[in-house]
Amino acid sequence: MQRATDLFFRFLELLLILLLSGMAIMVFVNVVLRYGFNSGLNISDELSRYFFVWVTFIGAVVAFREHAHVGVETLVALFGRKGRILCMILSNIIIIGVAAIFFWGTWKQYPINASMDAPVTKISMIWVYGIGFFTGAGIVLIALERLIRLLTGRVTEDEIAAFAGENLTAEKMAERSQ
Repeated sequence: MQRATDLFFRFLELLLILLLSGMAIMVFVNVVLRYGFNSGLNISDELSRYFFVWVTFIGAVVAFREHAHVGVETLVALFGRKGRILCMILSNIIIIGVAAIFFWGTWKQYPINASMDAPVTKISMIWVYGIGFFTGAGIVLIALERLIRLLTGRVTEDEIAAFAGENLTAEKMAERSQ
């Protein structure tokens, strides 16, 4: 199961690379066409915006899995093991609630988004904003798995240290700040 999950997240990382590359190429080509030839591709403006939305929301799931989101590590580092585990439990419960609300909001907006078409590409806007289903469900599933492992005592010391920011080397801290 872990292998399948790892492969899925590798696929997501590859998808992020493709979307970001496509966005950069479309914007670059459009800039060259506008300034060099006084023309442009309307579709590239629209698709690059949509790619940006998808990169942001797919990237949020990938970053959450890798513990790369912002945390209040200074406060958590003051606690002992039990305090850190309690903070981890509370934060995962809050994350599940917020991500579930996000999923539900996307569900409530579905009829509106599905009935609207993009101005240039004419694709249904649910293809753009429906990414909220993936993001909400993905974060809920990851947080639920973490919460179950916390409540059953299967959390590792490395995970607790990562939650408190104690496992960060200078290289990892520099990588996170970029």
